[in-house]
Amino acid sequence: MPVELDRYAAVIALGGPMNVDETERYPNLKREVDILREALERDMSVLGICLGAQLLAKALGGRVYRNDRKEIGWHDVHLTHNGRMDPVLSTFEHQQEVFHWHVDGIELPSGCRHLASSERSEVQAFAFGEHAYGLQFHLEVNEPLVHRWLRVPENQPVLTDPDDAIEPEAILEHTPKKISALEALSNDTFSRWIERFDIPPRRVSLPSR
Repeated sequence: MPVELDRYAAVIALGGPMNVDETERYPNLKREVDILREALERDMSVLGICLGAQLLAKALGGRVYRNDRKEIGWHDVHLTHNGRMDPVLSTFEHQQEVFHWHVDGIELPSGCRHLASSERSEVQAFAFGEHAYGLQFHLEVNEPLVHRWLRVPENQPVLTDPDDAIEPEAILEHTPKKISALEALSNDTFSRWIERFDIPPRRVSLPSR
């Protein structure tokens, strides 16, 4: 069933346990890429988080690949020059601690601005045009959600992988000390993104696939 984007001011694509190329197992992924591409062509406000950022990159002709190491828990991102000048991400410190949960990396799509990187992921944030943003990290989490992600059975294989094990108890110990700052940063950053909705939509040219 087609999505009527005329009814919406923005599109937000969130995370998930799958990767962007598992289209046979999750056929909706191809549809999500198509929806994001149409939103981009309309120059709508678009926000992709984690898997959503990877789908956004794919819609822009970029490549998503498996990182050498998982990035789960509290880690720093570093703003690029473009990130420090960006009207949305300039809410961040030049080095900013945020919450992560991803195993895949993004190759910066053609025509995008590189906004942030980290030790394990070169492209942590990017923007296309005036209204489309992709973030690998999770500004949207709160403390109960962090607890849930670390406890649900479906997430245990990625946490206990012997080649790159994660320490859930250490993450849980640190979260109460860090979550308030993340929530304040989230409010400021998402508010700036929402404030940009009033720019009139217009058609843009996307890079070739």
